[in-house]
Amino acid sequence: MNDATQDAVAEAAPAPSPGQRKWFAIGALAVAGAAFLVVAFGGIGQNLVYYWAPKDLRAAGDRAVGATIRLGGLVAPDSIRYGEGASSLEFDVVDASASVHVRSRGVPPQMFREGIGVVVEGTMTPGGHFESGRLMVSHDNEYRAPGDKTKVNVRELMRTTKGLDDAKEKTAP
Repeated sequence: MNDATQDAVAEAAPAPSPGQRKWFAIGALAVAGAAFLVVAFGGIGQNLVYYWAPKDLRAAGDRAVGATIRLGGLVAPDSIRYGEGASSLEFDVVDASASVHVRSRGVPPQMFREGIGVVVEGTMTPGGHFESGRLMVSHDNEYRAPGDKTKVNVRELMRTTKGLDDAKEKTAP
């Protein structure tokens, strides 16, 4: 750059004074604080999903109607009833002291059965039942193969594999 260009740039952008920088910092903090308050308190309650047991849901009464809730408990014995089609299901969710009747839409997971822990997401209806759009089963993360009453003979299984049969024929006299 030549001297004339440098002088023009220096005149066009004067450095802010310390007082101007202080007011800019205060303004930026005020805008950030206001944005935080809007995010923290502006409608966040409408986006929360509460996790309740049947006892809590029954105790809430009319306050539970219409709210999005995750209901957790066990599937009551002899309570599963399938409706028409694969996506209509009714059952009861129980805990130690209360029961809630659930109507679920959607195909249940393969592990769904009586006595298993479930979490259903939906809402309580004025009619007194829980309307669920999402059904999840609770299980631990440890895999256990289905129980087999007969003992598996590992040597017999290994012998029947193609590679071991070929090796046995080659070593036979």
